[in-house]
Amino acid sequence: MTAQIPREIPGLPPVPASPLFSRSPAPARAVLAPFHRPRAAVFRLLTALVAAAGVALAALRSTPAHALSYFGTQASAILAVTMFLAASRAWRAHRALPSWLTGAALLYALVSALTYHLLLARTPFSMTTLSTPPERWHTQWITLQLLHTVAPAAALLDWLFLTPAPRLHLHQATTWLLYPLAYLAFYLTRGAPYLYPFLNPAAHGYRLTLANALLLGLATYALATLLVALDHTRPTPIRRHL
Repeated sequence: MTAQIPREIPGLPPVPASPLFSRSPAPARAVLAPFHRPRAAVFRLLTALVAAAGVALAALRSTPAHALSYFGTQASAILAVTMFLAASRAWRAHRALPSWLTGAALLYALVSALTYHLLLARTPFSMTTLSTPPERWHTQWITLQLLHTVAPAAALLDWLFLTPAPRLHLHQATTWLLYPLAYLAFYLTRGAPYLYPFLNPAAHGYRLTLANALLLGLATYALATLLVALDHTRPTPIRRHL
């Protein structure tokens, strides 16, 4: 009959008991394998096609260089590329795109939509060389709706119902401002004719134009912060059948 081994040996510190399974420092969503999501892939592909159609119509109605000078057209081009890549990854069961890219595409689309509907929709705004507003259901009116209504709304729906949460982070909000700042530098360097009435140094002077640009920048940062906050409070909608 053998003697029981003591748990503690005099003169030596006790050995702490270790848990049966060690806890991983990575969150659960970081180790989940990606899976095939056909509905998300189809919806994102349709969103990409809508955004690309808006960009193509804008280029056909004027010139490619003139159309791509607008922030809304550039934002839709970014959204189209991002959604096409996201659709491909969802269909092939690959890892999702990085959140800084998808968050930036969503933010720029929403900024374009809000700017149009709050500041430009009731003005003679046209993305062509004409100074008259487009008639309803005219080709140019359809172009504006695709760029500033349909595509941003689809991007928002994809974020709310097809994107897991939380993925956005507050430090990304500052990074997302780099592109609007670069666009402002391009816009002012490009010179007349100025595309937006509230950013027109020839009519209002540089002081008021830069003040308006500062307000738009603060509003953009506030919107980015709101998206991050909502992303951390909304329930994750992702399901395997999506």
